[in-house]
Amino acid sequence: MNSFYNKILFLILFLSFSACKKNEKTTSVSAATEKNEIEYSTNLSIHKYDGYSIVKVLNPWPDANKDFVYILKEKNTAVPDSLQKYTQITVPLKSIVVTSTTNIPFLEMLGVEKSLAGFPHTDYVSSEKTRKLIDAGIVKNVGQNERLNMEKLIDLAPEAIITFGIDNNNPMIANLEKNGLKVLIQADWMEQSPLGKAEWIKLYAALFGKEKEGKILFDNIVKSYNDALRLVAGEKAEKTVLYGSMYQNQWYVAKGNSWVAQFMKDAKSNYLWADTKGSGSLGLSFENILEKAKNADIWIATGSFKNTRELGDSNPHYEQFNAFATKNVYTFESKLGATGGTVYYELAPSRPDLVLKDYIKIFHPDLLPDYHFTFVQKLN
Repeated sequence: MNSFYNKILFLILFLSFSACKKNEKTTSVSAATEKNEIEYSTNLSIHKYDGYSIVKVLNPWPDANKDFVYILKEKNTAVPDSLQKYTQITVPLKSIVVTSTTNIPFLEMLGVEKSLAGFPHTDYVSSEKTRKLIDAGIVKNVGQNERLNMEKLIDLAPEAIITFGIDNNNPMIANLEKNGLKVLIQADWMEQSPLGKAEWIKLYAALFGKEKEGKILFDNIVKSYNDALRLVAGEKAEKTVLYGSMYQNQWYVAKGNSWVAQFMKDAKSNYLWADTKGSGSLGLSFENILEKAKNADIWIATGSFKNTRELGDSNPHYEQFNAFATKNVYTFESKLGATGGTVYYELAPSRPDLVLKDYIKIFHPDLLPDYHFTFVQKLN
């Protein structure tokens, strides 16, 4: 964000007083008049004003009983009295702690990864760029999400901690705030729209005063995604698709309104559980899966298997599927970082255009003859 221009003292006092009086009437969260900078996300809104932004995070976890509002303010900016009750974070940030690997690409895309002071369970990070910062001791390990190291966080004193909750009981978040740390809840993981997830880069852009750069980056992703959609616009969804694998006696398939199912729909495939209502996943018995998907053309398996032998060894019943017998099995989870983190889990939410192209390459390989998979590995 731009800093205020230097003005004579009288003018500063006069305009600041006037702005406060005016904004107090017009910048309530429920009736923000400035344009929302967010287009695709359903869980985030950013309204930018002169010297500050109002950030609202909606639906932060399933059945959430409240939303969250944050004020991102530049130094020496007067915030209206009506907004004083909300958490205020001074921007641009110089240091930050994030708690999900999905946040790492946003920082790198914006060129602010060196501002990352800490991360829980650093082995999960796959990016080579951020791994170098971890190995150099610049990024500290701050424990695990459910058991963050409070002493280390207090010592690091980051200007903001970006974290998430899974339900309405979040004692760790309350403990962080009790110790004077600025906490911002995000809900990118609740987004089901591929572009909606990726648009959370705009939050990080606002935190680091890089709104213009963030918009350009996101607009390029939107263009790339839409270009891929146009590529398959005339194709028929003929390939039948099985998704998932067994986990503790249950087979979890992606529901029809989920993030994963949207990719398969956009890539023009016939996903066999596309008509299942809701987002998230649905647990079914092996018998239910076999009955419906025994003759599926393609299997998108979950798990970091390297080949069909490994997959078959994990469950001998997998051999009953036609896709297994014909070796038309793919996984997005086989590519790992140096310390075992899954590249797909880290990068995919911020680059849905690459995920879509991977799916198109699976279902309509002739349309992308020169494209090489970003995340996918075919199990031979």
